Amino acid sequence: MRLSLVVLLALFVLCGCGASTVPDFTYFRMPRAQPLAEAPAPLFREPLVVEQFGADGLYADQALIYALDPSAQQLRQYHYQLWTDPPTRILQRRLIVQLRDAKASAQVTDELPASRDAVRITGVILRFDRVPTADGGFHAVVALKLRADSPDGSPLLEEFYRAELPAAGADLKSTVDAYGAALDQVFSRFYADLGKKGDAAHAR
Repeated sequence: MRLSLVVLLALFVLCGCGASTVPDFTYFRMPRAQPLAEAPAPLFREPLVVEQFGADGLYADQALIYALDPSAQQLRQYHYQLWTDPPTRILQRRLIVQLRDAKASAQVTDELPASRDAVRITGVILRFDRVPTADGGFHAVVALKLRADSPDGSPLLEEFYRAELPAAGADLKSTVDAYGAALDQVFSRFYADLGKKGDAAHAR
């Protein structure tokens, strides 16, 4: 009887030694945004409100997304590599900081009462992928739909923007850095288009 217990305990110990450990979660933060060109005068008299971005399916989750093929027809989520916040929040906050630092309006915020006149900006994440290349590298692909509505609700601007940049290395951090640079390109183009619709442009 005692021998049987000893054998069972030994088996439990051996099984425990062979059990695989669950990898640690790694959280990624977007690199600091490159500043937009500061506006010589506010683009709009009204406040700018940047709403939380929208996303469907995989892009609404916190996990990083990668493609299995260069054409990005097959996508998967990483299990243990996550953004610090959902991309819908990360992109919203990044755009707020960039527009605020560029002095696009006297007030750039993420919320105002619906009764307040404001230019309201909305965005939808269409692509946010880590895509393999034929030479063994990776690209960060970002595609967004961005829209700005005037205080009366009529559309000022609605455009699709896309940027694709190579990662400097095969590690995930290099791809995250490429995401940041791609977003800077997209938001810079959106900011330029927004400036053409602003009060300052019409006053020239």
